[in-house]
Amino acid sequence: MTKAIIIDDEPLAREVVKEYLEDYPQIEVVAECGDGFEGVKAVGQHKPDLIFLDIQMPKITGFEMLELLDTKPAVIFTSAFDEYAIKAFETHAIDYLLKPFAKARFKQALDKWFEQQHLVDARHQVQSMLENAVNNPVYNERIVVKDRNTIKIIPAEDVMYLEAYDDYVKIHTPDGIFLKNKTMSFFEQSLNDKQFVRIHRSFIVQVPQITGLVPYEKESYKLLLKSGVSLPVSKTGYVKLKALLQM
Repeated sequence: MTKAIIIDDEPLAREVVKEYLEDYPQIEVVAECGDGFEGVKAVGQHKPDLIFLDIQMPKITGFEMLELLDTKPAVIFTSAFDEYAIKAFETHAIDYLLKPFAKARFKQALDKWFEQQHLVDARHQVQSMLENAVNNPVYNERIVVKDRNTIKIIPAEDVMYLEAYDDYVKIHTPDGIFLKNKTMSFFEQSLNDKQFVRIHRSFIVQVPQITGLVPYEKESYKLLLKSGVSLPVSKTGYVKLKALLQM
């Protein structure tokens, strides 16, 4: 039996998916969720094979929810999200259904999944999709992290700096340090390049946090932040700082 979860803040939209799934007795809907917080909990509890996921939801978006999942199932989007923006994810999701969608279109998405389910590594596929999210022309204004069993939304302006940490990135904020399983390149591309600058392969800094740039050893520099922290600046980072700060 295939396990599926429907995650959508619109009850009517969930009912439509459930109704269409009545033609597929091999698929069992093990949970319905009205927001991404519930979705994270349900996916962790039920370990579904497939989720039907809305993108624009209250609290956290569908993409932010996917970032928080330890176990990443296959995804079919069911969303009214603008088709142009969703093109960035088209090749990495199983399919997307632009609301309102007909039963015949739903069948196409399910047929596609049945054909691919034994060939596709869902975890790799979803991770590729999330890394590809930087193609979205809108910069991220917040970072969503999971701190133990709590989901925390960090506004971009609260991030003092980011630090590479093995397969994770440390997010330094006034409230503490949080870990995110992302790459520095992802944040470099997804955060506003007028607000954040990569000064080193291991550090990205919020520009308003900068208080000074001082020489350190031969032809190298340290960046000083409001918090009192000093960070190394690479040659490439120095060039970026000079341009950004008009030095």
